[in-house]
Amino acid sequence: MSELSSKFIEKIKSSYTPTGSYIYLGAGILDGQVYSDAEVNLSLKMMNRHGLIAGATGTGKTRTLQLLAEQLSDAGVPVFMLDVKGDLSGLNQPGAVNPKIEERATQLNKPFTPSGFPVEIYSLSGKIGAQMRATVLEFGPTLLSKVLDLNDTQAGVMAVIFKYADDNKMPIIDLNDLKKLVSYLSEGAGAAEIKSDYGSISTSTSGTILRKIVAIEQQGLAGMFGETSFDIGDLFERVDGKGIISLLNISDVQNQPVLYSTFLLSLLAELFNSMPEVGDLDKPKLVFFFDEAHLLFKNSSKAFLEQIETIIRLIRSKGIGVFFCTQAPTDVPESVLGQLGNRIQHALRAFTPNDVDALRKTVNTYPKSDFYEIDKILTSLGTGQALVTVLNEKGIPTEVSATMLTPPRAIMGPLTSTDFDKVIQGSSMFAKYKDNIDKESAYEMLTKRINDQTAIAEQEKQEVEAQKQEEAESKPKSGEKSIVEQVMGATITRQIGKEIVRGIFGMLTGKKTRTRSGGSLFGF
Repeated sequence: MSELSSKFIEKIKSSYTPTGSYIYLGAGILDGQVYSDAEVNLSLKMMNRHGLIAGATGTGKTRTLQLLAEQLSDAGVPVFMLDVKGDLSGLNQPGAVNPKIEERATQLNKPFTPSGFPVEIYSLSGKIGAQMRATVLEFGPTLLSKVLDLNDTQAGVMAVIFKYADDNKMPIIDLNDLKKLVSYLSEGAGAAEIKSDYGSISTSTSGTILRKIVAIEQQGLAGMFGETSFDIGDLFERVDGKGIISLLNISDVQNQPVLYSTFLLSLLAELFNSMPEVGDLDKPKLVFFFDEAHLLFKNSSKAFLEQIETIIRLIRSKGIGVFFCTQAPTDVPESVLGQLGNRIQHALRAFTPNDVDALRKTVNTYPKSDFYEIDKILTSLGTGQALVTVLNEKGIPTEVSATMLTPPRAIMGPLTSTDFDKVIQGSSMFAKYKDNIDKESAYEMLTKRINDQTAIAEQEKQEVEAQKQEEAESKPKSGEKSIVEQVMGATITRQIGKEIVRGIFGMLTGKKTRTRSGGSLFGF
């Protein structure tokens, strides 16, 4: 053994030998040689300091997730993972020995012992696992705006809608509630109601929001919003002392990356808001793996990124560890990347100018090594190998080590359809979340309000029409005179008649007309 090799082994031993419980990652590699004595371990105590698993497609990131999940489960630590392709369900059953695994076990000088682990499978559609739901209110305006791909103006309107619902004690449970609120507040009495205190909502903005909500419904994903919402307490279950591995199977919604990545963040936010402060523990209470992390950060608003940064910075004090899994460290914003103390970097490729730039930036994130040229080792790692640096028990970054990773002990692939169905049907979580509960919420409350307003308006309309009818009936018809006119007319007629009579008879009797002979007209 060369002097450099001896120095390498001693350096790795001093860096990666924790005093407490740990996860065995593998053994150090130098100049193509695997040194089984140079064990690379990750202290359980440091797993709530978060981490990054990165590498090009096909370099073994998923299997690294699997081996971490297996050993965490063995240590009694529950795990939550995203199962993008549906091929992590094999964690439920022991794997099988094959020549490649035997070769790896020999290199590491570790016996391979197949084992299965307790698994719960969830689904956003409810078709390939227990239905995982959240209420619209639990999502909040910022995450929901991300899901619906709203611009800043539309996101501001979404915030107004949530504020109005909160002020008026209207729970927003599902998408029907949200659609009803959007419609009500953008027209008629609702628009008039909010104008002075909240501002106006244009019909074009409300129309855009409604169309994007309908698009979610047409994709069959409306069921992820509603009651019963997922109880995060179910993530902390254990079976025979092993931590439960909760898999969110998204193989049927792979074309909706923003939706499922944002849903994961909503779960993380709920964990952050509901879990008590626990400080530093000997092992985390839960480890949360965020696969396809680049989809979470892509085209994100400033408010969204600030929310992620805050959660990641503070959630470790709740005993929660978060590991992001993506193709390159540059996929993660620097404000978040700086908080990821544990790094497992699989091979990077440098085929394009962008790849070269990503490689250069990745190299700059690693401590200087006495044993490797980081840029060269990153492009020459084989499948199942990774460049590792983690935090030791004092929180200090360990020596960088190219590592031959230990193989997972469960099936490295999906269960058969028969076994998969058995896991689903035998799950208590499947039964618990199967049925949607339709509670009274914003939709029902606004429907009642609108119906009451309509009834009042109809009553007022009928009263006005009745009054008009009464007034119309009290007026004379065309050609007729009113009673007053008739009475007045009769009085005047009688008076005129009397005057005429008096005139006639006055002329006849008031003066005695004489004839020329001096007699009266009648001879008196």
